[in-house]
Amino acid sequence: MTKFSRLDELLERFVENGPPGCALQIQCKGKKIYENFIGYADLEKEKRIQENTIYRIYSMSKVVTCVAALTLYEKGAFLLNDRLEDYLPEFSDLQVMIEKNGEVVHEKAVRSIRIKDLFMMTSGLTYGGTATEVERQVSKVMELVNEGNYPNDKTPVRALSEALATVPLAFQPGDSWKYGLSHDVLGALIEVISGKTFGQFLKDELFNPLNMNDTFFLIPEVKRNRLSKLYNRSENGSLTVNTTMDERAEPGPVPESGGAGLFSTLSDYSRFAEMLANGGELDGSRILSRNTIRLMASNHLSEQQRKTYDWDYLKGYGYGLGVRTMVDLAEAGSNGAIGEFGWSGLAGTWVLVDPVNQLSAVYMQQMLPNFEAIHQPRLRNVIYGLME
Repeated sequence: MTKFSRLDELLERFVENGPPGCALQIQCKGKKIYENFIGYADLEKEKRIQENTIYRIYSMSKVVTCVAALTLYEKGAFLLNDRLEDYLPEFSDLQVMIEKNGEVVHEKAVRSIRIKDLFMMTSGLTYGGTATEVERQVSKVMELVNEGNYPNDKTPVRALSEALATVPLAFQPGDSWKYGLSHDVLGALIEVISGKTFGQFLKDELFNPLNMNDTFFLIPEVKRNRLSKLYNRSENGSLTVNTTMDERAEPGPVPESGGAGLFSTLSDYSRFAEMLANGGELDGSRILSRNTIRLMASNHLSEQQRKTYDWDYLKGYGYGLGVRTMVDLAEAGSNGAIGEFGWSGLAGTWVLVDPVNQLSAVYMQQMLPNFEAIHQPRLRNVIYGLME
């Protein structure tokens, strides 16, 4: 037995009680110290997970989007405190929808959305849903854009941004933290500043330099056979193929969604994570500076904003520029490191980056519900328990 056998056993337990298959890669100080593939990408065909299996990474796309935007920040293209409307004029004269005395009313936004608010999810932009009138209006906007109801001279990313700007915000900019479409709008900001489509910018500035040849918004036809199936897990543990989301990565608004649209492989995303853990450079390609990564991984939430950043399994974490970031080991119950950062995806994918220890880990699976509150803290604690 090796010291890594406890990771093997953990992954096997995950598959026994959860997804049909999973994969994990860990890099430390420039070396791959662990990699394993357990179970199946396609249960029905008994097709096992392999090194080149492609996954829907959903909200792990957000980390990519934020890194891409920060490359423009480092070029002086914008400041974090700049007004969003100076780049995306549709966000001028914003309205906020609030409840007063049991009635829904509109009031004028007291300040502009700052670019920093997009990174931090403090913009007032939300996802679609049914819980509030704002969410219902966002859902309608997403449906229209997804159906192609926008001008021919607009990219889907830019069209979504303009459509979202017609919906009142859920709260005054900067007042709260709310998970939503902020990073999709960040993709629109990248398009306006760079003059490229969002997908092309990612390819030119991130994917090509890092040799991430299997990361994209649209899977080439010759690679579609490598896409893992997405499974629903019932309460009794039975697994069935998800037929409503299986063909597309993004359940939401546009093909090039900065918030949730990317596909990737374990090896590709591990290269991206290793670059961040290595201070912004990998194999001679410099993406970001160490200083900018430190800024990204710092907690940017005020005490007021942290009141709504209340996901139970993220206790002990703050939120930086698009990433969770460890601020209190005791509260988190973590044996890790202050400043460890990353995010996760809807189907249970997860990334951990620790620049202090030059450590990165990427976990892949494809299951709903994703069991993130069960799997991810255990992965973190076992990984750090192996570090000398």
